[in-house]
Amino acid sequence: MQTEALLIKNPVAVMSGRSGDNARLGQVDLRIRNGRIETIAPNLEPRADERVIDARSCVVYPGWVNTHHHLFQNLLKAVPSGINSDLQEWLAAVPYPRLARFTPDLARVAARLGLAELLLSGVTTCADHHYLYHAEGTTETGDLLFDEAASFGMRFVLCRGGALQAAGDHPGFSKVALKPETLDQMLADVERLKSRYHDAGDASMRRVVVAPTTPTFSLPPELLPEVARAARRMGLRLHTHLSETTRYVDFCKERFNKLPVEFVADHEWLGPDVWFAHLVHLQPSEIAMLAETGSGCSHCPVSNARLGSGIAPAPQMAAAGVPMSLAVDGVASNESGSMTNEAHFAWLVHRAAQGASATTVEEIIHWGSAGGAGVLGLDAVGTLEVGKAADFVLYDVSDLRFNGFHDVAVAPVTAGEPARVRYNVVNGRVVVDNGVIPGLDLEQLRYEAAEGVKLLLAD
Repeated sequence: MQTEALLIKNPVAVMSGRSGDNARLGQVDLRIRNGRIETIAPNLEPRADERVIDARSCVVYPGWVNTHHHLFQNLLKAVPSGINSDLQEWLAAVPYPRLARFTPDLARVAARLGLAELLLSGVTTCADHHYLYHAEGTTETGDLLFDEAASFGMRFVLCRGGALQAAGDHPGFSKVALKPETLDQMLADVERLKSRYHDAGDASMRRVVVAPTTPTFSLPPELLPEVARAARRMGLRLHTHLSETTRYVDFCKERFNKLPVEFVADHEWLGPDVWFAHLVHLQPSEIAMLAETGSGCSHCPVSNARLGSGIAPAPQMAAAGVPMSLAVDGVASNESGSMTNEAHFAWLVHRAAQGASATTVEEIIHWGSAGGAGVLGLDAVGTLEVGKAADFVLYDVSDLRFNGFHDVAVAPVTAGEPARVRYNVVNGRVVVDNGVIPGLDLEQLRYEAAEGVKLLLAD
């Protein structure tokens, strides 16, 4: 897609996405050429071929990198049968009974709705853990996610999920008549997706990841090493859910006499090419194992709170050296696809649990940008530095609610929603322009989403 020569002039403040003393760049301009950041300096003079964006009422953040999502769930917000349920009951009541109802058309509407919400909250990269797969189903929904992300101009990582067993251990499949895929079906589709979409470049717009839904429930243990070896033969990263609830931990201890991280370690599922969603319930020894192996975390605090799963020890993981990222998870267990909201809650919840020094704004931004790019292996993404990919957002801080701020650079995280994204730039292309997604018919999308909800209403 075409990029523009851009000059971002006179922002109130610029946050880099880096950690420590390098987190703030101050009041500097940014020059963008060929999808990359060419210059960061004050008082840059416009060139004749540049589009100049007046940022005098904006703060600039690196684009959020959302490392764990379930886009199909955008038509499953606040389903009454699961609104007050824990994870196990919610899985059985909300997503799994409706998997077979998700036609490609419904999946496309859900994806479009979710991607629009992400863009308008400042996300530039989305990793979607897509598990709309079963033996009699279509694989078409994975392809359409790439198509939709491309139409929005967003970096997209398909974490190709699915289950290979439907025994009573699986809290979703055990309640429905769906048959899971075979290993051959799953890996054949991963191979197909890789050949068609995967780009291993440092600023790739498309990636494929091998991501069986949950190792403790979705696969027989003997298949876990096979899946990991197949992924590594293909040069693909690995992702899955882990330790989201105490039930995960209890199941592993009772069935395998292991803690969950110990269990996956025994089955070749640790390493710098692996990251896990949630990791809410961990022992110090498990945190040490994750840190030693470079295995990462998608921290999803809103979903974890909504389902009553607990509060992940994110500050402890970060302090130990575990690669940390942020994610909104599926909106069927969040009701918001906003990364601004996720960052705000991540900043607050650990302070409530561990004291006011538990998290800083700079650290939260680092997790949600550079940290996310790191676990995805996108080395040119995640920070605002010369030579890096031009992925950034301009938050408008002129609204009344931001008046009175002594440090307006922290406003989007500390104040939370509503925080208007005036511009969102991905790979040097403006994908939110003065608050609007170019080419998106919002009224039509609202209509299609409402019709989709009607099709999914019945229990």
